[in-house]
Amino acid sequence: MTDLHAAAKRCLDACDPIEKLCLTHATWAALQSGELHPDPDSPAPEPIRAPGRPERPQLVPQRQVPHRGLGTPEGRAALVHAVAHIEFNAINLAWDAVYRFRGMSDAYYRDWASCANDEARHFALLSTRLAELGHAYGDFDAHNGLWEMAEKTADHDTARMALVPRVLEARGLDVTPSMIERLRAVGDERTIAILEVILREEVAHVAAGTRWFRWCCERDGLEPRETFLELLRDYMGRHLRGPFNREARLQAGFDEAELDQLTALALES
Repeated sequence: MTDLHAAAKRCLDACDPIEKLCLTHATWAALQSGELHPDPDSPAPEPIRAPGRPERPQLVPQRQVPHRGLGTPEGRAALVHAVAHIEFNAINLAWDAVYRFRGMSDAYYRDWASCANDEARHFALLSTRLAELGHAYGDFDAHNGLWEMAEKTADHDTARMALVPRVLEARGLDVTPSMIERLRAVGDERTIAILEVILREEVAHVAAGTRWFRWCCERDGLEPRETFLELLRDYMGRHLRGPFNREARLQAGFDEAELDQLTALALES
């Protein structure tokens, strides 16, 4: 196989987490070595559908996912599981960005394949921590919010770049520092070490979303800041949550004026 789009689809379709991780790492290595390239003659992408995933976890509405305290191993395992589920979804989101959107530059495909590789490594770290806590991926219910946004933006690369990395995934930049503080209060240094790696590397992933969102805007003659706000309103209404980790978001390509606007929108919400 030399077609990157086909290789991305193979990663997307894999249901077993171990197989998905192995395929992801192998595909990234093959892209780096020059064995894979985006083939302009690749078949058009299929209509979006659920990616390959194991039978568990059970997917439930977000409001039905229980919140547990961190004072017990069970509560900490539930938190680790929630983050692992986000990372598993992020693998699929990155590969769908490679598979679905055609005619982009080689740098675009390298960015999202690299993100998939990172997310797979994060998922492996979290799976190991879950095992240390006596659990495995699938032991707790989870929700499907990230992939639902991927479905909504399947035909709109600008919206995908704006709303998945720069809104939903960027939320991790906002909430992870408080997770770390709560875990520090109960002495869970093992989980903290993993979350610190994820937080540091997710800045680059959100930055990739910023970079390619602005590239799409320039391609289409759109003003980025107003377009971002319009897409937020069109796809998310007033459901925007703050507060925002300004330092991390600035590193990820947001500017001060944009963050001020987001803060105002979140207060309206």
